[in-house]
Amino acid sequence: MAGSVPPEILVPAANETLDLVLGSQVELNCTVRWAGTESCQPIPAWSKDGQWLGSGSSQDTTWSGQNSSEQLLASVLQLNLTHDADFGVFACWISNATATFTLRRAAGHVPAVLAALLVLVLLVLLAVLYVRCRLSVLLWYRDRYGELEINDGKLYDAYVSHATAPDDRKFVHFIVKPQLENRHGYKLFLDEPSLPAEPSADLIMNVSRCRRLIVVLSVAYLEQEWCNSSFREGLWRLLELSRKPIFIVFESQYREITHPAITLLKQHRSAVTLLVWRAGSMTPSSDFWKELCLALPRKVSFPGSVGDPQTQLQEDKDPMLILHSSYLDSAGDLDPDGDLGLRGRVFGSPPPPRLGGRSRSELDVSDLGSRNYGARTDFYCLVTDDI
Repeated sequence: MAGSVPPEILVPAANETLDLVLGSQVELNCTVRWAGTESCQPIPAWSKDGQWLGSGSSQDTTWSGQNSSEQLLASVLQLNLTHDADFGVFACWISNATATFTLRRAAGHVPAVLAALLVLVLLVLLAVLYVRCRLSVLLWYRDRYGELEINDGKLYDAYVSHATAPDDRKFVHFIVKPQLENRHGYKLFLDEPSLPAEPSADLIMNVSRCRRLIVVLSVAYLEQEWCNSSFREGLWRLLELSRKPIFIVFESQYREITHPAITLLKQHRSAVTLLVWRAGSMTPSSDFWKELCLALPRKVSFPGSVGDPQTQLQEDKDPMLILHSSYLDSAGDLDPDGDLGLRGRVFGSPPPPRLGGRSRSELDVSDLGSRNYGARTDFYCLVTDDI
């Protein structure tokens, strides 16, 4: 090339490195300036990875600068990056000046999108597992690391208050009691008279013997005068008697009935435990029973010879171990609507011991552990349609 002054590369100012995705298009611009006449115009040449490209691979444009002695040339190389072989090191050669472009393949959007979808699916699965297994995990943690309420002088785990309506009695005696006592091992104190507006001495004593307070807040229960006129004052007294009392309401009244008592309980859910009995709560593995067990004290299983420290030394005798208790008399039913066990022999169970001809000290009670006390759990299936 015959020129008075060597050409100067204006673009790019330095060697460039471009990260491009597969399938993209790119234009490599190499602009030079030189001082001279058009007759001494330089000729650009392009190479890829040291191999010269054809003379027609680029588009060259020449124009004059601010003065007639200054000339500029732009050489543009257009590339379609459709294959991995299209990437590499491209060089623009103009006389003794060189500009280098390094093209590297960047990671595409597909892996990033797939990774985002995978994270989203994992989050959805975790949310579903949390919703479905949250109560089970909380129960497991409570039963393993929860606080033990022992040596507190309490005889019962819960005091249950309900109305005397037939449906309420069936619900408590045939559903709540068998489920909590037979399946979960809790000891309940059932008190049929509803809680009065002013607690009596007997009520205070009975509630103080129990670790929790359960109130079946049915429609019949809410018909009491104090529930309509002074439920707020009664609630404050209950909070003084028991630790976070448990209120059980039925789904229909929870959604449809706008009773002031239910509205007040919704407003103070941090101070009480409000459980809703739904259509699917009859199943022993339903969330209702899990939430109820979470609100009750932690139960610990002990061998029969050791005894339960939650009730030992409190003279809390099992009626089945009292020789002359009326519970052993099948002729009289103290509570026909209550759950006092099956009368008569259970199929497949050993015959009851005969007391005749043996002294009180010679009575053999060694077979009490093999008796079928769990048979009465069948009762709560009888009232499914009534509740």
